[in-house]
Amino acid sequence: MSNETFLIPIRQNNDLSDVALNELRMDLDEHPLNQRKYTELAYLPGNSRKYSLNSVKTIESPLRHKKILFLGSSVTFGFGALGESFVDYLWRKDGIDAIKDAENGTTLVDQDTSYHGDSYVARFKEELTEDRPDMLVLQLSTNDANTNQKLGKISSDDTFDTQTIIGAIEYIINEAHKKWDCPILIYTNPYFESNLYEQMVDSTLELAKKWGVQVLDLYHNSEFKKQDSLYMADEIHPTRAGYLEKWMPLFEEQLNNLLLKNKLNLI
Repeated sequence: MSNETFLIPIRQNNDLSDVALNELRMDLDEHPLNQRKYTELAYLPGNSRKYSLNSVKTIESPLRHKKILFLGSSVTFGFGALGESFVDYLWRKDGIDAIKDAENGTTLVDQDTSYHGDSYVARFKEELTEDRPDMLVLQLSTNDANTNQKLGKISSDDTFDTQTIIGAIEYIINEAHKKWDCPILIYTNPYFESNLYEQMVDSTLELAKKWGVQVLDLYHNSEFKKQDSLYMADEIHPTRAGYLEKWMPLFEEQLNNLLLKNKLNLI
């Protein structure tokens, strides 16, 4: 079945937004076997049209017209939510100018997954060419843990090994500071069973102290443990309901606080 034919019933039954439709098209071009997965996801109660991006009303928000870059993988993309993640809800509700650079299955570590140059590091170098963003939001990828990438160590100088998880994060932070000098928010996934991801979260909290960046730590947030199936498509990926009702309020609070703190620092 062609991708266009496949997407027709999902668009109609789930009230799929034009934004998500285009993102699913691009994802299916790269991963045609995801048709079966998206069919299953479309039937989840948490992905019903009740939670569609199209149903969200725009409000007067202090985040309006703030240019925010989002670099991540499937959770930033919204894989479990038919391509509608917290990024899209923030765009729709709060009116942010969102640049969403998210590729399913990719890693922080500078290694190719589906095609050449799809890692966080490579995409940061080649694709995030925006001028003067107000903030960078970076996802602590679960793919690095699930593919057992090397954790690495916090650098004592300006040399960063991007073949390690910590080295890749430090490289992105350092380059973003030099390039934009904007606030940086790193967010983690909620808890799932992975010793390596737990080490990644702990290391990121240490990196935050070194670099002065903010961390939205969902991993240690008790409200995100053992969530109802309405909110999670699986142990990694939220549904539309999860993003809309649980994730977005936390992101709105964190982004507002971080931008206010940055404004006060400039006075």
